[in-house]
Amino acid sequence: MADESNRTAFLELQGRMIEISAKLKQVQNQLRGKEGEKKRAFLTLEELRQVSDDTNTYKSIGRTFVLEPKSFLMNELQAKLQDSETAIASLTTSRDYLEKQRVEVETNLRELLSQDPGLARQIMSMTVM
Repeated sequence: MADESNRTAFLELQGRMIEISAKLKQVQNQLRGKEGEKKRAFLTLEELRQVSDDTNTYKSIGRTFVLEPKSFLMNELQAKLQDSETAIASLTTSRDYLEKQRVEVETNLRELLSQDPGLARQIMSMTVM
């Protein structure tokens, strides 16, 4: 009976570990994307600051370029920069939380396997297809 309950607990922890790892990977990818977006906005903003106010500036919309005032583009880039920073802060918090959860599940798995060496041997003998 204890053997079956340990096996069930292991399968639950394993499923939770897979779920947390997938979420963590997704958050890390989103974080990388937002950091790239922030960097592009920052660099474009820096280049626009060096351009005089009377210079024609264009905004890319798909494969089309639309004439826009420099102030409009700068405001838009500032907003994108702020949004990216906010998203990065939120995603970093999520990443930290998920990493703590992953460590907790790993600890629980280790404890379970150390308590039941038979289960550990049984898992090690399984073949992955």
